[in-house]
Amino acid sequence: MKGPLTIVRDNQTLFATYNQLKANDIIYGRIRLNPGEEHLLTDLVERRIRLIPSATSQLASRSKAFQARIFSDFMLPDTLPIYDIHTLLLATSLYRRLDYTQVVLKQDRKNGGLGVHLFNSIEDLYNQVSGSISFFPFIIQPFQKEYRDIRVIVLDDYIESYERINTDNFRQNLHCGGKSTPYLLEDRYISFCREVMKRGAFPYAHLDLMITPESKCHLTEINLRGGLQGAKISGEDYRKKMDEIHMQELARWQIG
Repeated sequence: MKGPLTIVRDNQTLFATYNQLKANDIIYGRIRLNPGEEHLLTDLVERRIRLIPSATSQLASRSKAFQARIFSDFMLPDTLPIYDIHTLLLATSLYRRLDYTQVVLKQDRKNGGLGVHLFNSIEDLYNQVSGSISFFPFIIQPFQKEYRDIRVIVLDDYIESYERINTDNFRQNLHCGGKSTPYLLEDRYISFCREVMKRGAFPYAHLDLMITPESKCHLTEINLRGGLQGAKISGEDYRKKMDEIHMQELARWQIG
């Protein structure tokens, strides 16, 4: 006979009862994992334990390399996840064949622009990182000189967007000294964000968009959470809306 449904609401309870959890039990809220513990998400999904938010969205929020793998259709063409020296060597050949010059490297778990590096060529990048295993994994992409950097916050029917501008640094992040200004997001870009979120099973998200002079839209990054510097929404209202989404998801799972 099946036991009663268990709803886990904190990490301490999760790991104290981890092996006793059963199919259809619910883990409510993001799981705090140490680097290297992400495989636990696979185990939970395999055991049909339900996660709010989804396992895919939690993992994508932790790994830019994973984002480049599953969101490649939405990103700048030839954005590649690099896991080891072999994939880096293959990417080096590809970038040389396509005649790319400057190249951007983004470290897997760095945020706020701190892990973003610009190289004058793919060969320079290869020479810098090939001898250090600590760099892997990371993503690379061709350097886009001109674009608008748009941060979008989506919380169910609440959508807010603003442009991040830094005239002194190609890293537009506000953390790196950039300024923000409100940006009116076109319907097609809102639809783009919704498609990205659907692909990654994100119930809510912070999305960073690259909009080129030709009005092409590319995803640069997505996360379940992000800084609110530059946003109109207050931290309290943000948490309230996020909790409401969690409760809606919980009710849906309980009814189902």
